[in-house]
Amino acid sequence: MVAVVDYKGGNVQSVLFALARLGVEAELTSDAEVLRRADKVLFPGEGEASSAMAALREAGLTEVLPTLTQPFLGICLGMQLLGEYSEENDTTLLGLLPFRVQRFAASQSHKVPHMGWNTLSALQGPLFAGIDPEEHVYFVHSYYAPVGAYTLAQSAHPAPFSAAVQYRNFYGLQFHVEKSSSPGARILSNFLSL
Repeated sequence: MVAVVDYKGGNVQSVLFALARLGVEAELTSDAEVLRRADKVLFPGEGEASSAMAALREAGLTEVLPTLTQPFLGICLGMQLLGEYSEENDTTLLGLLPFRVQRFAASQSHKVPHMGWNTLSALQGPLFAGIDPEEHVYFVHSYYAPVGAYTLAQSAHPAPFSAAVQYRNFYGLQFHVEKSSSPGARILSNFLSL
């Protein structure tokens, strides 16, 4: 069974639709026992870090999510929330990965947010099996995790940042896998096969 974390965050329906296109029925839930029993957990996110963390605390999920042992995938803000701290409204995060989320610096040539299609590089691990580094995936974000030992893939805007991360069973994708056409479907399918 695949569970999608329900903390009243955005982007849930498009993730459920992407799973349905792969023939996977998922349960949208904030129930700790359902999350613990799930074979895979997806953690979508859209919006702002401090509001998302407040919603997770209110739902009792800040204690539950770090204890999960099955493959777990944070998407966009869901990836950022796996870190330790975000510059976005001075927010303490879940602390599952050792990164601090930073804001992109705007410039004449690179606007914030980083929005649209971009390529991936330095791909590592089974999430990216069959993915050509020149294929494009879809990003919408103003904040990012820097490149570190946890990085599975990079993109750039203009400097490199973590497009995918992993620590133990916790994976994160900064891009919207559910909106990334065939490469996104392949990456999501790879996650479901872990």
